[in-house]
Amino acid sequence: MRLLLVEDDRRTADYVKRGATEHGHVVDHASNGRDGLFLATGGTYDVLIVDRMLPGLDGLSLVKSLRSANVKTPILFLTTMSGIDDRVEGLNAGGDDYLNKPFSFSELLARVNALARRPPLSDQQTQLRLHDLEMDLLKRTVKRGGVAIDLQPREFQLLEFLMRRPNQVVTRTMLLEGVWDFHFDPKTNVVETHISRLRSKINQGNGVELIHTVRGSGYSMHVPD
Repeated sequence: MRLLLVEDDRRTADYVKRGATEHGHVVDHASNGRDGLFLATGGTYDVLIVDRMLPGLDGLSLVKSLRSANVKTPILFLTTMSGIDDRVEGLNAGGDDYLNKPFSFSELLARVNALARRPPLSDQQTQLRLHDLEMDLLKRTVKRGGVAIDLQPREFQLLEFLMRRPNQVVTRTMLLEGVWDFHFDPKTNVVETHISRLRSKINQGNGVELIHTVRGSGYSMHVPD
């Protein structure tokens, strides 16, 4: 694989480059965001590894610029910013995965390999539709009956998770893990609160209920008979 590492910390960069080279990969390195943007738009890479905090051009702006330029290379964020909102922000900016520092090289390599195996973005489904509800994953827009619906980032993630599983029962645990990345029960009503807000937004002015509560099991997104 050919990798581009955009990382300003010399020790981290040397660590990643040495490990990747030992596994037979070619690694180009940029120590600031502007050089990273130049290399990423001008070269052919299998995966980009991008730090969030970069001089010249921060990682988020770098990734947004790449996606705006139609660069579809998978991107792994590598950062000390470990909050859930930070991860959501990175993924919404166009990142494909997120690894927190400090990290083990074996996990980094596993994530890079997984990203390299993904089909090109052009081969992936970028629009979801159920009844008159439409979601554009590239433009990050949601419309119902042609009318735009304004969703917060977490609401967008939640709706995408549900729309990718039409006519299936989605449990609370599945939502906590898939949308919030919680692998434990936070003992709050965070799921129920967001489902209620999302249901209200997509049903406003529309007669057909699309998000249904399955008592004792979870939720299901489908068009009622």
